[in-house]
Amino acid sequence: MAENQRWIPLESNPDVLNKYIAKLGVPTEWQFQDIYGLDPDLLAMVSQPVVAVMLLYPITEKSKATPIGTFEEDSKSETYFVKQTIGNACGTVAIVHALANNKEKIQFIDEKPFASFLKSTLDKSPEERATCLGTDESMGAAHDDSAHEGQTKAPSADEKVNTHFVAFVCKDGKLYEMNGSNPSPTFHGDTTPDTLLQDSVNVVKKFMERDPTELNFTLMALSKVN
Repeated sequence: MAENQRWIPLESNPDVLNKYIAKLGVPTEWQFQDIYGLDPDLLAMVSQPVVAVMLLYPITEKSKATPIGTFEEDSKSETYFVKQTIGNACGTVAIVHALANNKEKIQFIDEKPFASFLKSTLDKSPEERATCLGTDESMGAAHDDSAHEGQTKAPSADEKVNTHFVAFVCKDGKLYEMNGSNPSPTFHGDTTPDTLLQDSVNVVKKFMERDPTELNFTLMALSKVN
């Protein structure tokens, strides 16, 4: 990861992220919401349809030593993947993955930053998309504004955090983990739009099992709420 550009980390907070994606040009009918637990009753409280699941998890020696899933470097799926080359930008990269891989479902507002960014990067490589993200002033400004809106004081851009955001999406009937620190999308088996939430949770349980002493996991769903 390039160390010459760093952003302020985003707080894992639906209110913050919903203001952020609204600035990017996502209609308010689409919002992030907390997932309060992994049992069926709590999952049933999540508004449907769910089009993406975002996980914030702790980076530990055990998590780094125990990869889950299969990299699909030569994947012929229609996934949109962007590398993370900006320090502390994993939250925005995960949001980009959640939105861009649902461009057929979400009607982005044309004059807002995300529609422009997506249009200009659709035909580019993951590395080229990363460069575009780092030079897109509108995307960067939206991130910076949102990073200061959390319930806790925003850390400095120089602070290295030990947690990481990833997004889970359904594409072509397959469940993909979109992690900008990885070389490519990570395949986790088959899924459907209706089972995306439960199938993502099944993978999250594997994340948690790698280091049962760690409790710093946060899970959110991007759903249509109206």
